Amino acid sequence: MRLTRQTNYAIRILMYCAANDGNLSRIAEIAQAYTVSELFLFKILQPLVENGFIETVRGRNGGVKLGKPAKDITLFDVVRVTEENFAMAECFENDAAECPLIDSCGLNAALRKALNAFFEVLAQYSIEDIVKTRDVRALLGIDNLAPRLATAS
Repeated sequence: MRLTRQTNYAIRILMYCAANDGNLSRIAEIAQAYTVSELFLFKILQPLVENGFIETVRGRNGGVKLGKPAKDITLFDVVRVTEENFAMAECFENDAAECPLIDSCGLNAALRKALNAFFEVLAQYSIEDIVKTRDVRALLGIDNLAPRLATAS
């Protein structure tokens, strides 16, 4: 299974915000840290905001911050809202009825079991877990920025 760039960068946005310790983060800073376009990150924000993972603060000193504690956002939560399709093979899709083995296929059962195991592992890791394992603040250049407290929302 391969995750989309959208999911990859959605997780990265959340990691950045978690590493920024409750301070507001600007999309420009996040884009610079990951060497990706701001426009691309803005597109990714929508499902994160809609699902309460990110809050936006408008205005001159605005930015983004986590909408809930990093420990309460699992990798599975993010994958679930950013991935459109979990079909690992044709038999996972709607047109599977064409296959004569649909009701008794061992491949379908094995792939479904593998996908569920994948989801179970992702559910065991929170954004906090993946941020605390390394010095993410320094690696992303957050320590070099002046903090903007997230007081308004």
